[in-house]
Amino acid sequence: MVAGRYLRARRRDTFISVISALTMIGIALGVATLIVVMSVMNGFRDELLNKILGLNGHFTAFPIEEVFHDYEAVKDRIEEVPGVVGAVAFVEGQALATGPYNSAGVAVRGMTYEDISKLPLLNQSAILGGWEDWDDLEGVAIGTRMATQLGVGLGDAITIVSPRGIQTPFGSTPQIRSYPVNAIFEVGMVEFDSFFVFMPIRPAQEYFRLYTDRLRDGAEQPDIMATDEEIDAAYERVYNATAIEVFLANPDATSAIRTDLEIAAGRPMLFTDWQRRNETFFSALQVERVVMFVILSMIVLVAAFNIISSLVMLVKDKAADIAILRTMGATRASIMRIFCMTGTAIGFIGTIVGFLLGLVLAINAESIRAWISDLLGIALFPPEVFMLSVLPSRVDAVEVSVVLIMALGLSFLATLYPAWRAAQYDPVEALRYE
Repeated sequence: MVAGRYLRARRRDTFISVISALTMIGIALGVATLIVVMSVMNGFRDELLNKILGLNGHFTAFPIEEVFHDYEAVKDRIEEVPGVVGAVAFVEGQALATGPYNSAGVAVRGMTYEDISKLPLLNQSAILGGWEDWDDLEGVAIGTRMATQLGVGLGDAITIVSPRGIQTPFGSTPQIRSYPVNAIFEVGMVEFDSFFVFMPIRPAQEYFRLYTDRLRDGAEQPDIMATDEEIDAAYERVYNATAIEVFLANPDATSAIRTDLEIAAGRPMLFTDWQRRNETFFSALQVERVVMFVILSMIVLVAAFNIISSLVMLVKDKAADIAILRTMGATRASIMRIFCMTGTAIGFIGTIVGFLLGLVLAINAESIRAWISDLLGIALFPPEVFMLSVLPSRVDAVEVSVVLIMALGLSFLATLYPAWRAAQYDPVEALRYE
């Protein structure tokens, strides 16, 4: 009862009550800021991880020593390994894509529709056109940002230029071909929407000349006067792949499953896992999360110090009340409890308000970002810088609990010294001049 009365403002305690209210607001803002920032950073990391692993596997297997012509058999054997969700063979090469208005360096990736269907992120991202009859066409699929940059739409043609062309006595000639745009997709990650060009695997193998002409079994070497039909009958064309992407049920089980994959491949291959490929990037994100948590925790710490100052002033103001309570039989422990409850109540109310405010802001982070962008006419979190087209947010219950416990703990610790000082008051000294 006494602690509750000390919390309520009265005319002569207005100044102390204002300080208490500002302290409460400071704690609420600190807690809300921590929840929002940590939620956005969690969402940012998860979204990047989902986008990166949505198109790139948990393992990428590159052939060693031998030409990779048996990629279909290797892919089938890898998919039989327990813990493997799927495997995707692909052809990839660097090229220059040219449209009516602009040119851009691109990565051309050739895949079958069967393998594209194993990538829900890509398979469901087509916003114009689609993947129907993909293997039977010689068109390409590009991202929305690339389509805007090149100035092309569905059905328009883009020219792809590769320096690795036909060898002539005067050197290598560039490989130049035009392909219609059969699909335009939007994955939601700038790197994929502006850099990748997808093509059916057979045209991609033909374009990058990833094939070998070898004699058929039992056929004889044609002589120099043989016709084209005789040469085609004597030789068969064997196509190669660049690598295989392997997708796991548990992304963190890369170390445990690596040996099984190497055995299942049945040939020399180099397996590179996603953690090693993106080690620097995700390590930087983790360091940033820790640093941001420590820095923003200072807001709560400063607000906790304000609890000390407001309670010290309250104790000075209530010296006579403390003396009267002591003469009526109140113990030192009772006086400590009164002021501990007063200060803790300030921290508790501020923490709850900050918790509710932080949840509202974190859940509606993208809507708030879009509203502020429209209001100010500027791009907040531009995708060209942050690589994502939306501002993601994911509230982690464990992290929120840590923030709440930290705020309540600091609020309680801040009350101990003022409450102890109040308990040490001598009633005689306090009442001598009353």
